[in-house]
Amino acid sequence: YAPWCSACRQMELTWESFAKESEHLGITVGKVDVTQEPGLSGRFYITTLPTIYHANDGVFRRYRGSRTLEDLQVYVLERKWEAVEPVAGWKSPSSIIMHGMAGLFNLSGWIRQIHSYLTGTLGLHVWISYAIFILAIFLIGLFLGL
Repeated sequence: YAPWCSACRQMELTWESFAKESEHLGITVGKVDVTQEPGLSGRFYITTLPTIYHANDGVFRRYRGSRTLEDLQVYVLERKWEAVEPVAGWKSPSSIIMHGMAGLFNLSGWIRQIHSYLTGTLGLHVWISYAIFILAIFLIGLFLGL
């Protein structure tokens, strides 16, 4: 979820109720803010919000059903997740490719923080920040090329 997402906010009470019922269902329910955890957003290849995954013994399945409390409970109780195709091996959050994707998402967050520091805290013009990044990329490429 993301705090700015209206669909996530609409589902929040349902999700909290589902989390309270999780002990009776024999499961663990979690919620991740993708703005605070960009690496997980990349690892799970989140393209829409809110996104729900079912994980069991390292096998991940994306839940695409109705988002009512009753339907979420039925999905678990009646083991409807067994009929859902698991996420493909290369797209699985535990795959090497998705580890790399998580790294790229973390890198983009780091770059955004540096840009905000340069423009907000130091008061540099946006184009000066861009020029610094261009110079850094050029120098890194030159260094790696050597």
